[in-house]
Amino acid sequence: MTDAPKTQYTRSADGTNLAYQRSGNGPLELVFVPASVPIDLLSDDPGFVRLRRRLETFSRSVWFDARGMGASEGDPLASWAGDISDADLTAVLDAVGFERPTLAGMDAGANLIHFSVTHPERVSALVLINSYAHYVREDDYPCGVPPETIDQFVATVKEGWGTSAAVDFVAPSRSVDQRFRDWYARAGRLGSSPNQLGEITRATFEADVRRLLPSISCPTLVLHREDNRYIRLGAGQYLAEHIPNAHLVVLPGMDHLFFAGDTDALADEIEEFLAGTRSGAEGDVLSMTVLFTDIVASTEQQARVGPRSWSRLTDLHDAMVRAVLARHRGYEVKTTGDGFLATFDATGRALRCAVDVLAGAQDIGLDLRAGVHTGEIEVRGDDIAGLAVTIARRVCDMAGPGQVLVSETVRGHMVGSGIEFDDRGEHELKGVPGNWRLFAVRG
Repeated sequence: MTDAPKTQYTRSADGTNLAYQRSGNGPLELVFVPASVPIDLLSDDPGFVRLRRRLETFSRSVWFDARGMGASEGDPLASWAGDISDADLTAVLDAVGFERPTLAGMDAGANLIHFSVTHPERVSALVLINSYAHYVREDDYPCGVPPETIDQFVATVKEGWGTSAAVDFVAPSRSVDQRFRDWYARAGRLGSSPNQLGEITRATFEADVRRLLPSISCPTLVLHREDNRYIRLGAGQYLAEHIPNAHLVVLPGMDHLFFAGDTDALADEIEEFLAGTRSGAEGDVLSMTVLFTDIVASTEQQARVGPRSWSRLTDLHDAMVRAVLARHRGYEVKTTGDGFLATFDATGRALRCAVDVLAGAQDIGLDLRAGVHTGEIEVRGDDIAGLAVTIARRVCDMAGPGQVLVSETVRGHMVGSGIEFDDRGEHELKGVPGNWRLFAVRG
């Protein structure tokens, strides 16, 4: 996404560089340890962006890569829930000027729990999401992995790391989203190596901070997905039962990743816990330029060339469009069967991208058309909605083969840009009030 926070560095007490980002202007201080996905990639996911922006409405949020993860240096195993991890967190707090923030995190809660007990003067509250104090099953602790299977579990983690296999367990609501699967696999490869992640998994499961739970003195919110496939609900219930005055909220859903599933419900609970109010999700409203492309007469073309050749053509088409989008810094929202929906933060780039896409399509023997409109859109998870999206779709429908058609709003944005347009008159757009003057980009 185009508004990803800037990544900065601070040094821990031993000189290790730690990467962090900060965003938002709300009154509350919130420090989040995301785990597994590097902070440099988080804002590429619309689900995370929606949650991040919601948190920004009531907090100044800091996100950082733990030691040895993502862009942070060091050995993650050397810092597990002790003096080094405390020093790392202190360094981040000092770098951003936070005195007593809320600490939030998912997965293993050991580091945050240890810090809140050893430095209570630096913590105002804890938020533990799909978390645990220990995750190896014992006689007095029914949560977690049976000890005799831990080696096999770690081997499975190593074998699947860097692929999308884990999505089915950590984010089942996104399991059919191939773009998300590809992104998550890439995030894993850039976050850590298979062997490193496997040993981290073993260390986090075997770590045991249960004895520290009664000593936590700050308000604590425990959030857990009811049907979490990766970390079972019992682990969250145990935390809430053993942390004094902890508040447990069981959220519906199966997702383990905190930015998958219903992130609005997650943000509601965090906001109410910290601020005492629920502002509600007003929608992630942005002003963007929206591009639709469409293969003209796709059914007829498919019948003409046959299914095998058509499959080859559409594969070439998809690869070409994605390459052009990347070159012009467009964001692919989704494919639409015979075309693409994409957004841009600059209108000129959207138009130049559209022209290049149509030219590239002709080179591989396809006729495309494109429609462009600029207006406010609402981000809904990994999709977008709003009247601006509908208008762009309708403008595309009005375009002819090889034509980039735009609304008058787009033409107005391009005054003085050197891009020229031909007036195509006023038109009614299905489902859109009023008449709309449309313009063709001059080739």
